[in-house]
Amino acid sequence: MDDILNRRSIRRYTDEPVKKEDIKDLLEAAMSAPSAGNQQPWHFVVVTDKDMLEKITQVHPYANMLKEAQAAIMICGDESLEKHKGYWVQDCSAATQNILIAVQKKGLGAVWLGVYPREDRVEGLKKVFKIPNSITPFAIISIGYPAEEKPPANRYNEQRVHYNIW
Repeated sequence: MDDILNRRSIRRYTDEPVKKEDIKDLLEAAMSAPSAGNQQPWHFVVVTDKDMLEKITQVHPYANMLKEAQAAIMICGDESLEKHKGYWVQDCSAATQNILIAVQKKGLGAVWLGVYPREDRVEGLKKVFKIPNSITPFAIISIGYPAEEKPPANRYNEQRVHYNIW
């Protein structure tokens, strides 16, 4: 629970590189996410090249933190792997959240950058990364060692909880 409750969006990073083993662990966490019918309709693009991180900022208007990030993971959906049409979005969301929790556990910082369903972002990233037409960029997670601290945010709201009926 601590890793979930203490997780915050971190947009400032040190220049310390993220270890390859940590990236692999984050990907393992992503691929351990639940998916409809165990379809696992995801692919991941790991970005550590500074020029490529910079190119993302030219496509995504809210990605400037990637100029400081040491890595990013782009989560992509593959509809050809779907057993249950339309659930790839939920599956990729679960994979994305697993990465964010694993980042927190490892003492790294991250922020979720939404891509899908914004067509300009989807098409721009497909072009930059030469992503096949059948694959849809869903989200990007910037990753690095935090250069900022944020206190936990208590977001629990009893007014949003309904038992048995609305």
